[in-house]
Amino acid sequence: MVDKDKLPRHVGIIMDGNGRWAKQRGLPRTEGHKKGAEVFRDISTYASELGIEYLTFYAFSTENWKRPEQEVSVIMDIFRDFLHEAQDRKAENEEKGFRFRFIGDMSKMADDIKMLATILEADSSDKSHTVINVAANYGGRSEILRATTRIAELVAKGEISSEDITEDMFSSMLYTAEQPDPDLIIRPSGEYRLSNFLTWQSAYSEFWFSDVLWPDFTRDDFDKALNDFANRSRRFGAV
Repeated sequence: MVDKDKLPRHVGIIMDGNGRWAKQRGLPRTEGHKKGAEVFRDISTYASELGIEYLTFYAFSTENWKRPEQEVSVIMDIFRDFLHEAQDRKAENEEKGFRFRFIGDMSKMADDIKMLATILEADSSDKSHTVINVAANYGGRSEILRATTRIAELVAKGEISSEDITEDMFSSMLYTAEQPDPDLIIRPSGEYRLSNFLTWQSAYSEFWFSDVLWPDFTRDDFDKALNDFANRSRRFGAV
């Protein structure tokens, strides 16, 4: 059972372990990504049912372009399938109150993916029960550089002064502007690092790690993370 009075508002999830899951079963790495996409859909639905307001899924990093071309191509096809499926399930997603947002440098994506993502964002823009951020071609450092560049341009134009630059102002330049920072970040697969995920926003996040590979991640695992979070004392630097 999950204590719904102590739920995090915003949960970030690093969907890791797809390739290893496939390798353990003698399957191509691409099969792990396909299975991981199914888990993404299920956990999104479950989190929304619990009442979690914001979810950010690390789907594809700025570094993932270094992977084999075939693997990258399959991941992009999975994006396409997800976007087409979201269109097919438009009524269902509207009933759930899903708002979809894509954070990261989408300019490097294929034109059809950019178009489908833009349509999905627009179609769901009036929903607010659960915001689902899909971090695609995302990197925390590049996000910080992007925000810094935007602020420098405003200073150069004389629209703001250096005294106007505050943490809140900086946060307003990030992809997650107007959203609360993640309370909890979940990383399955036995790795213990952020991997360039929500670098600025995670300053006071709680972390939960598991050896479970993402394709094997279940609602029970999600419950364990939430229950662990509910038992932590968050002081934000205070006593």
